[in-house]
Amino acid sequence: MPWSATTPGAHQPDNTAFTQQRLPAWQPLLSAGIALPLFFCAGLAFIGLGLGLYYSSHGIEELGHDYTGDAGSGNCSLCAAAEQDRAPPRRCRCSWHFSLPERFPGPVYLYYELSNFYQNNRRYGVSRDDAQLSGLPGALRHPANECAPYQYGADGRPVAPCGAIANSLFNDSFSLWHRPRAGGPYVRVPLDRTGIAWWTDSHVKFRNPPPVNGSLALAFRGTARPPNWPQPVYELSADPNNTGFVNQDFVVWMRTAALPTFRKLYARIRQGNYSAGLPRGAYRLNITYNYPVRAFGGHKRVILTSISWMGGKNPFLGIAYLVVGSLCILTGFVMLVVYIRYQDQNDEDEDEE
Repeated sequence: MPWSATTPGAHQPDNTAFTQQRLPAWQPLLSAGIALPLFFCAGLAFIGLGLGLYYSSHGIEELGHDYTGDAGSGNCSLCAAAEQDRAPPRRCRCSWHFSLPERFPGPVYLYYELSNFYQNNRRYGVSRDDAQLSGLPGALRHPANECAPYQYGADGRPVAPCGAIANSLFNDSFSLWHRPRAGGPYVRVPLDRTGIAWWTDSHVKFRNPPPVNGSLALAFRGTARPPNWPQPVYELSADPNNTGFVNQDFVVWMRTAALPTFRKLYARIRQGNYSAGLPRGAYRLNITYNYPVRAFGGHKRVILTSISWMGGKNPFLGIAYLVVGSLCILTGFVMLVVYIRYQDQNDEDEDEE
């Protein structure tokens, strides 16, 4: 009989073990003797890990200061008052004085923190040109459309680096000074600004265009700086290995944060007499106040912190593990009570039968 779509069995799969689902399979049947130990063991493991994470985070030293400049918050309020919802005057300086009664354990990391700054905004996050940042000459002259309105300058020249992320580069600067003895002079604490960006970012994703006659400035000739920048990208640093698209501060900033309150690494303190930490004494942190945040209701903080095997200070992770572990054990006890209660009832029913 010729084949037809209406023939009985025409749409049936082949008669094989795979298509007919006759392959051997193992399906676990979870009994009380298996499920209850799993809940208790998982709960104990989570609680143990949570305790380790919590106490490790609790042992991390951290010292922070809000230098936004709200009224009565310190001498940075003078710079904030001069800002008045616009960029503060260039080279407005303020300072934060603090004392350490005992050694601050090292290595010490210096972070800046911004709040109410939504780097996770979709249009902000895509406002960049990765081809341009990788040093391709063609992308340098023809930025991607995602960079608009920071794609071309007012004179029609392409902006390098283009986009809203680069245009909003954080440009406050800090220097730390230490006075070991009361009445003595302040000594500058060396800040290590090298290697603060991710290795893959500074060595793979970000590259400068090929120099022209050995000059990086000539390679960027014909481009415009971002509107909010006081200098072009090839003048970000006097170090030829730390300027242009590979500048460490720039690379750190271009890795956008997922939350509106975030920290970014500014420097590490690990050189000279400060390699083991900050000795006791008086300190002064000089701040060059450039970055405006009051226009969008933001805040700026500077943070000195140490780290542990788990990273920076973050009690939430340990608390989350403790909560999950406690819920597992609580669920295990509830299931155990239900099992004992209904197991006795099942035994009575079987005896009656």
